[in-house]
Amino acid sequence: MKCPFCAHLDDKVVDSREGREGDLIRRRRECLKCRRRFTTYERIDEIPYMVVKKDGRRERFDRQKILQGLLKACEKRPVATPKLEALVEEVERFVQESPDRERSTTDIGNLMMTRLKKLDKVAYVRFASVYSDFKDVKEFMNELKGLLRDRSRK
Repeated sequence: MKCPFCAHLDDKVVDSREGREGDLIRRRRECLKCRRRFTTYERIDEIPYMVVKKDGRRERFDRQKILQGLLKACEKRPVATPKLEALVEEVERFVQESPDRERSTTDIGNLMMTRLKKLDKVAYVRFASVYSDFKDVKEFMNELKGLLRDRSRK
């Protein structure tokens, strides 16, 4: 840090305090050359996690959107809220673990469908019918037949 009085580059931190909102740090510094004190404020710049939409647009990751989609898919289904919250946490970790700080909505949707398939088949079908954007009834029926085949194997 450059001293505002003598432009010397070496100083020592005398006191540090977190701001009221917790988003900045106030540091009291003393120049090692002229011994004058000055205050600096440091703010943490957080780069947001992003999702890449199917059309290439990017937007901030919103865990509330994930939860809303799951709640809609599980409406009137016997799926406990803590299980949905755990799935939201898993999706959030998946996005945060990306080295680029972004994930495609396709990858996120596939993760959610895989987990929903294990939680509740009806919720999975509801979610898949919106997310997968089936082109026609035949595609939708093929998905349902696949579920029935999986069920009969167990």
